[in-house]
Amino acid sequence: MSVAGAPPRAWLLDALGTLLELEPPLQPLRRELRERFGLELSAAEAGAAMKAEIGWYRANHDSAVDRASLAELRRGAARVLRDALPPAAHALDLGALTEALLAALRFRPFPEVPQALRAARAAGIGLVVVSNWDVSLHDALDASGLTPLLDGVVTSAELGASKPDGRIFARGLELAGVAAEQALHVGDDLDADVGGARAAGIDVRLVLRDDEPAPPGVAVVRSLAELPGIAAA
Repeated sequence: MSVAGAPPRAWLLDALGTLLELEPPLQPLRRELRERFGLELSAAEAGAAMKAEIGWYRANHDSAVDRASLAELRRGAARVLRDALPPAAHALDLGALTEALLAALRFRPFPEVPQALRAARAAGIGLVVVSNWDVSLHDALDASGLTPLLDGVVTSAELGASKPDGRIFARGLELAGVAAEQALHVGDDLDADVGGARAAGIDVRLVLRDDEPAPPGVAVVRSLAELPGIAAA
């Protein structure tokens, strides 16, 4: 709850792990490589390459601030993927491999998310996404059907500041039109979300969707349906 026990006037929401999940990409990637290039990979080979690509993407996603730089980011990710694949894949056309990689990556909302957002809107709670993501987050939210339920989106790439940096939280508050003590931040990362929100003076809930024990002193929800402001509605 926010100051004086009042329900929050706005939620600042992380994206990946909070609103959206990445559908398991391993089998789709193997299928895309087989159907497009006739390349048969074991699960271990594809998994190692995907791990390399994800690590590179996480370190570089804030470079994609517009469509042109997003295209370069994606080509860079495909290049890392290709270099991590077996030698038979090293001659693959980079443009075609980029398309195969994108086809294998699909995001979907967690099951309770659409209804939780609708309930929040019905309760008058503002909803702003605050996420460490490139400019393509807008596309992922559009494809998931969540965009009409939101009042704003802040990506680290477009802002030039990543959680736990206070600037990204400040921008989220600005879009929501509330003060820090009137907001609740919701995310799944202990440092970026919990640490960042607390430093910004914002109440926070850590999303733990499995049976992992709650960290000491951290308020946890297992579903967005448990968030204050709608849970008692």
